[in-house]
Amino acid sequence: MSRLFPTAFAILATGLAIGPAAAQGVPSPTAGSAAAAATDAILLTIFLRHDQSRPLADLNQQLARQGFYKAFPPAGMEVVSWTVTMGIGQVIVLRLPASRLREVNRVLEDTAWGAYRTEFYPTYDYRAIGLSEHDKAQ
Repeated sequence: MSRLFPTAFAILATGLAIGPAAAQGVPSPTAGSAAAAATDAILLTIFLRHDQSRPLADLNQQLARQGFYKAFPPAGMEVVSWTVTMGIGQVIVLRLPASRLREVNRVLEDTAWGAYRTEFYPTYDYRAIGLSEHDKAQ
């Protein structure tokens, strides 16, 4: 049950976040336009929870054998941040086209599983809208 809660929360949060964005009157870009490419970008927060029952050296050897650092992140994906959170593991935020979500998932399945348990939280950049609303409220 505890494993389902973060996933259910992420799905719910993503669904709720999509609704208000459409209600704000942001027009959908037309296919093939420059705006379509820019707005197709999503942020993907990835939790790589390390296996605490094994020494770090063992985990690093496994990652090397599986080609993790060679394959991740896939070319063309922007690393927004890559941090280590003590007690959790690595937390990575990527910016990528939504159409490449499956690709990043597959790379992690092939190269990170065993050393890490993975969690994914797709989001989108709300900064400009949030700051605009803040400025209007002043």
